[in-house]
Amino acid sequence: MVLLSRRTLLKAGAVAGAYGAGLAIAGGLRAASAAPITLTAGETQAPLKGDQPTRGIMTWNEGPQPPTLRLEKGQPFAARLVNQLKEPTTIHWHGLRIDNKMDGVPFLTQPYIYTGDSFDYAFTPPDAGTFWYHPHCNTLVQMGRGMTGLLIVENPDDPAFDHEVVLNLRDWRLGNDGQFIDPFKPRDAAKSGTYGTYKTANWQENPIYDAPAGGIVRVRMVITDVTRIYSFGADGAEAVVIALDGNPVAEPFPLDRYQAGPGQRIELALRMPETEGAIATLTNYRTSPAYPLARFRAVGASLKRDLRDVKALPANPVSEPVLKDAEVVPLELSATAEGAPPKEGFCGSLGYNFWAINKTPWSGDTADPMAPLAELKHGKSYILRLANRTPHAHPIHLHGMSFKVLSSSQGAVRPIFTDTYLIQPDEIAELGLVADNLGDWVIHCHIIEHQKTGMTAFLRVV
Repeated sequence: MVLLSRRTLLKAGAVAGAYGAGLAIAGGLRAASAAPITLTAGETQAPLKGDQPTRGIMTWNEGPQPPTLRLEKGQPFAARLVNQLKEPTTIHWHGLRIDNKMDGVPFLTQPYIYTGDSFDYAFTPPDAGTFWYHPHCNTLVQMGRGMTGLLIVENPDDPAFDHEVVLNLRDWRLGNDGQFIDPFKPRDAAKSGTYGTYKTANWQENPIYDAPAGGIVRVRMVITDVTRIYSFGADGAEAVVIALDGNPVAEPFPLDRYQAGPGQRIELALRMPETEGAIATLTNYRTSPAYPLARFRAVGASLKRDLRDVKALPANPVSEPVLKDAEVVPLELSATAEGAPPKEGFCGSLGYNFWAINKTPWSGDTADPMAPLAELKHGKSYILRLANRTPHAHPIHLHGMSFKVLSSSQGAVRPIFTDTYLIQPDEIAELGLVADNLGDWVIHCHIIEHQKTGMTAFLRVV
């Protein structure tokens, strides 16, 4: 169990799926201009597995599933976080290239938000795409118990689709009685991570959604799980990938066992079956046996759309790195034998160090006495040379900036812009980056047990 001591705490002083029509369609909580919305963090209960309500679900605005936020590219957004949890929290706006003060990392970019306190977030999203929001405090518990909300930044210049479905993909660590069990096992945290026992999309097991027969559906998938890596496939329909991690791909490509890990997002254009009542299924082929994630049922007369008509989405304004003479920043991922971290800390410690970046584990609350991995000059281009010296895959996520995938020791790559790279065992990858956002930016594995047991660091842009 995550360790939050009583003494430490004393120092601190809606909805889709079975609970209503929300995330499954193009709905959600929409911000009007810069008028602030309120996100109240608290606990609730609801049936997740079986008939008995699961107690201790953590969410915003009573949920149980967090609201999907819909913003518009280039338009101001404001939100007030009110903390009614019994512990501190924050919000990190995952994938958004925004001001460092709004990034939600305790002590590095903002103070804790204690019980009964509030914090005002305000920013203007420069990019359109699929993002999400989650705490960056006691993350294994708070995220594991439900605090993973979706955030859609719309672009009025995007092409029209016949329907939209948004999928929040995550496991839950539940016992047979439907109640939460320990969020991790140390022996698993030192390997690929501790998997959930109950797999869901939008808080449901294998939900089904209606969509126009013969139509083209925009499917936005967000992996908010704390551990699981997916290999996506579509059965009973054709689908092409149109965006990855909040950035459009230059040329849509067929969905064929596409692999992605925690923190990553995939947007599809899925062509529905012709016949009313026919079913298309999104499947995770990473496991044996494979299992369905969500189903799509064709309704009405066929719209007879052609998937070949799907064009690339408008690109986001991400700066192209200039690679000539770009400085190389090494990022070596490894296991560590260094001693356990302090068990005190508002943001929770797992009590172990298993992982490191550049031979240094960071699993505490604050940057002190940690130094940045590198100090980057504002506006300059760099190459992050990411080397995985471990036998496990790691989705490495960078806050506040996007990088371009340049090369891999394991073969050809798609030169996409992204904020998360799923590096395979023994792989070395090069990622091009323009240091165009001032501040201290966390880089970490988004398998949360790996993050909380050392595979975390930060880059400083000055």
